[in-house]
Amino acid sequence: MKILLCVDSSENSEAAVQVVATQYPPQKTEVRVFHVLQPVTLSAAPQMDPMYTPELAAEGSEARKLVDRVAAQLRNAGFKAQPVVAKGDIRESIVDTAEQWPADLIVVGSHGHGGPLRRILLGSVAEFVARQAPCSVLIARSDAARSK
Repeated sequence: MKILLCVDSSENSEAAVQVVATQYPPQKTEVRVFHVLQPVTLSAAPQMDPMYTPELAAEGSEARKLVDRVAAQLRNAGFKAQPVVAKGDIRESIVDTAEQWPADLIVVGSHGHGGPLRRILLGSVAEFVARQAPCSVLIARSDAARSK
């Protein structure tokens, strides 16, 4: 099984890691630990490289530490795990990566902001991925998020 595990620094992301670590057999599971850096603007001036994003330098370093830590944790549990940091629109990057790899399952944490108005204003990564993904999607929530 190929799992695209989407991570950030939230509690729900840690819940997603725990779901993979405890519910899937390590010997039969390959995990791509995935984090997306979203540039402030998604369109660059024509003369600039679209991936030139100096505003993300510090975030990129933290993202790399995060995916490396989670991948190491999963490798220690017996999984084959690869850390990946990408740049782009978070929602589209997840769906595109799942399609191109190809993943059998996407595991993503839900931030649980809830409410229709908030979804309209902010959008929901988990909701978008669930609707657009080329494979099954598991949305994990931490115990703290469930009690809200």
